[in-house]
Amino acid sequence: MALLAAVPVTEELTDQEAEYVAAARSQNTLSGYAADWREFTTWCEANGYGQQLMPASAVAIARYLTYLAEHGAKTGTMSRRLSAIRFAHQLRELPDPTKHARVVAVWEGIRRVHGQPPVQSRPLMPPELFTVLDACPTTRTWADPKRAPQPHLGGARDRVLLLVGFVAALRRSELVGIRLKHLAEHPNGLVLTLPRSKTNQYGENTEIVVIPRGGNPARCPVTAIATWRHLAGLEDPAAEGPLLRPVSKGNRALDRPLTAAAANTLITDAVARADLDPHGYTAHSLRAGFVTYAHLRGITDRAIAHQTRHRSLATLGIYTRIENAWTDNAATQLGL
Repeated sequence: MALLAAVPVTEELTDQEAEYVAAARSQNTLSGYAADWREFTTWCEANGYGQQLMPASAVAIARYLTYLAEHGAKTGTMSRRLSAIRFAHQLRELPDPTKHARVVAVWEGIRRVHGQPPVQSRPLMPPELFTVLDACPTTRTWADPKRAPQPHLGGARDRVLLLVGFVAALRRSELVGIRLKHLAEHPNGLVLTLPRSKTNQYGENTEIVVIPRGGNPARCPVTAIATWRHLAGLEDPAAEGPLLRPVSKGNRALDRPLTAAAANTLITDAVARADLDPHGYTAHSLRAGFVTYAHLRGITDRAIAHQTRHRSLATLGIYTRIENAWTDNAATQLGL
């Protein structure tokens, strides 16, 4: 990756050292930083600042932020761009130009003028979740009349994506990162072991998530996993690799895992397939849907956090949306 190519060292990095340097950030983060750094350098070259990119000048960064703000960029996007610039300089053991007083002042002003809450994914929960599940295809037919219909692997995979994402309340990276070896049978269902997560990036504390059996087989995540594994040829207990995989046009499960971007697309497509408005739905909609739906059913924050693994109960307040803002609210009980 270009962002890692110029790591400053007095001696060349060994291959193993380079691997550890790359592992210091998640692949998604590194990919995002690389794209953001390309965006910044392209802007610099087009606006007369390309002669000195390392170290980048405070003037270039401040004017770049101003350009982004005036063209409607979200503050979250700009914050990530700053992080990429900071990271690129750290790799080269250069002073952090984003700490310059000019950059700090411009950035603080932008946040005051343009700051707004981050766009939240719409929660996907019952009954809409059930509608989306029912719309998952079950049979794959072919243009060639001589080819017999087959079970639809993509539909079976999407049911796992939807049900496990919702019931296990997983983050998108955790959902696509499930490997077969992370699942263990239990009398009540399955136990998912997460060796790493957003709040456990160094794997110091193994996290456990339960996947209980559902009373309705059509809505049971354990049944959905078993069906998918059988159809995808992953039924052998010794099978390894990712649980969720792309499906080829020939209706075959591939050996590679789903990407985070693909998970978003699959959720959006599944919602649209159910004749619902897909706008605002992402893979995170499943985790958001779990929290929102659990709140609506009167489940305590502590019980919800037991599954979501939120370290702070206050963080769950982020998921208080229009769907449950009217529930148990004093304003609705005034009798006016």
